[in-house]
Amino acid sequence: MTPDTRRAHDHHARVDLPDWMRNPTPPRRTLGRRVTDLVERLPVLRAARRSLWRWRDRDRLTESRPMISVVVFLVTATATFALVAGLFYWLYLTLRDTL
Repeated sequence: MTPDTRRAHDHHARVDLPDWMRNPTPPRRTLGRRVTDLVERLPVLRAARRSLWRWRDRDRLTESRPMISVVVFLVTATATFALVAGLFYWLYLTLRDTL
């Protein structure tokens, strides 16, 4: 194949990157990387990490049963309203007697 009849996929872009971008330094050995390596090296810790990931990605009860969320919200809102109204009523009675 002559240079005049080059195929389209033979094209290489001319990019002049600095040396630090072409050959980056290796990542530093931080405490987090050391702990990760330790966890990956020990099978017990690796299994614990994976079980934690599975537990974290599970379906929550509020996702599978949305009515529970609604009922809990209504109970909490009612209890909060009753506590705040009771506080204001107690404050009203206290201030009425002192004035």
